[in-house]
Amino acid sequence: MGSKGDRGGSTGSKRPGRTRRAVLFGGLGIFGVAAVAGREELGRAWWLVPGVNKPRQEGALDHSGARWTSASPANWRMADRPADYRVDRIVVHVTQGGFKSSVDAFKNPFHRASAHYIVGQDGHIEQMVRELDVAFHAGNRSMNERSVGIEHVGFVHRPQDFTDAMYEASARLAAGICARYRIPADRKHIVGHSEVPGADHTDPGRHWDWNRYIRMIGEALPS
Repeated sequence: MGSKGDRGGSTGSKRPGRTRRAVLFGGLGIFGVAAVAGREELGRAWWLVPGVNKPRQEGALDHSGARWTSASPANWRMADRPADYRVDRIVVHVTQGGFKSSVDAFKNPFHRASAHYIVGQDGHIEQMVRELDVAFHAGNRSMNERSVGIEHVGFVHRPQDFTDAMYEASARLAAGICARYRIPADRKHIVGHSEVPGADHTDPGRHWDWNRYIRMIGEALPS
């Protein structure tokens, strides 16, 4: 399951660690730097300004096959991705619990963690954080800002929990994410929670069939 907080683990690249508060106190300095860096960075700097937000609608879905339940605002951070932070990773998690308990955990403001999606063993997908926003799922601020987190209901030591319906639904979901953000469907860009720098989790574990999953994502990508 997602790691607590948005500050844990290695920060990796310094650039994704920028915050709206930093921009506010930095005045126009970031715009000067961005202008030198190029038009793309200038555009990202604009979206980091406090009060500059994309229009959004409560309950809107990023994946048409999902159902919406909102995670507690304490468990994610508002952003305007990919305008402010590039999205170039998908992080695969396992809940280490049932579907209802996982949804309830992400709704609990004291949990301090969430993910964008939960995929059930029957193939049901629950979206709990918009892809625009930063879910606290990886225990690494840089990875949180650049990734979409997908939880899978089950336990890492139970291979029977990873059903055909789960793989199929998750692969379609991941293919849509890859298409939206032009993420290559490979193991460099689709990683397990255990592979996140600084992670102390073991999910998705040795029973997760990476070869099958990556192949299915490739097959589900729009032609």
